[in-house]
Amino acid sequence: MVMFDPRRSSQGRAFEERFRRYRDLLEDMDRIRKQMSVEELAGEAPVLDRWAFGNRPAACLVGHATGHPLLPGAGRLVTTSDLCLISADGAWARTLSRWYRLGDPLAASATAHGETPTWQ
Repeated sequence: MVMFDPRRSSQGRAFEERFRRYRDLLEDMDRIRKQMSVEELAGEAPVLDRWAFGNRPAACLVGHATGHPLLPGAGRLVTTSDLCLISADGAWARTLSRWYRLGDPLAASATAHGETPTWQ
């Protein structure tokens, strides 16, 4: 996940690095669609021996969605795909699959209801 500021034209080094990585991935995916050989794409790729599939947590958002194109209903509890971008003001988030307008965070709504916030 990368933080961005919609009021600035330059987003900083972390944003630019993530942009480059995603752009490169998309370009490789497009080349695969055009049937470019993997040998040509990968070049002098490192070798990974004794490899196995692993799992690692990825940042995501959990909350009550309204107006989701695939998950109908109002206030439906959802878990998003991987969180890629979040605005510095906490108003917007971009997951791997879509943009979200962000309402109140859990900590703010929990405090408003007299509950102890779980994160801030």
